[in-house]
Amino acid sequence: MSTIKIKQVKSQIKCPKNQKLTLEALGLRKLNATVELNDTPAIRGMIEKVKHLVVVVE
Repeated sequence: MSTIKIKQVKSQIKCPKNQKLTLEALGLRKLNATVELNDTPAIRGMIEKVKHLVVVVE
């Protein structure tokens, strides 16, 4: 299975609670943090929900 790297580029301050929980579920807790996750439809959906806060580094 392929993997994707996700980097948080904007702060989660003043974001709705559901977006903060989505970032935490992705494993992103700090600004400029990078995680590598399996490329699944569920992960892609989570990225779409917080696309203004993260960047996909492939």
